Amino acid sequence: MGSYDTLLGLLAEVADPRRAEGKLYKLPYVLLFSILAVVTGANSFRGIVTFIRVHRSRLNAAFGLDWKRAPAHTAIRYILQGLDPAAVEQVFRQHAAGLQPTTTGAGQRIIALDGKTLRGSFDHFNDRKAAQVLHAFDTGSNLLLAHLEISEKSNEIPAAQQLLTELGLAHHIVTLDALHCQKKLSRPPPRRRPALSSN
Repeated sequence: MGSYDTLLGLLAEVADPRRAEGKLYKLPYVLLFSILAVVTGANSFRGIVTFIRVHRSRLNAAFGLDWKRAPAHTAIRYILQGLDPAAVEQVFRQHAAGLQPTTTGAGQRIIALDGKTLRGSFDHFNDRKAAQVLHAFDTGSNLLLAHLEISEKSNEIPAAQQLLTELGLAHHIVTLDALHCQKKLSRPPPRRRPALSSN
């Protein structure tokens, strides 16, 4: 399927965590089908497998494959958990950059930086707080340009500065939350002292 050729080419650059032998399912297609499954509502490894199983015939026809069955959910889990997150993020950034309009002179781009807490990402057993991610969204093209996980011991401020540097957003309009309106952004926001009662 021609419209996916570029993305498949980028996904092929991600290092495969599996051993060299026994790779029944090629990594770029496993990743692409996992992405399509999540976009259509899958929220688990079994959900990804269900998507592939239900649409296997159409996926085979569209991508010239000959998958006899969907991979096991344990195989999907092993592959996805073994990936280098930085490498996957780089692929998504390159893909988003390639989807940007090629017209020039259209004025400044407007990029919205916004932090989100990932639902269901907290881990009570290991005493881990819910994961927070900072997104960079291009409001003109409606494209998510990048995202960056916020350190558990930090906040959005250093993450935003890192994204601004990595994406090269000089001379463009960037919108952020009021949290970033501080004189010294290298310092975390001060904690408010509780009011003392006169009684």
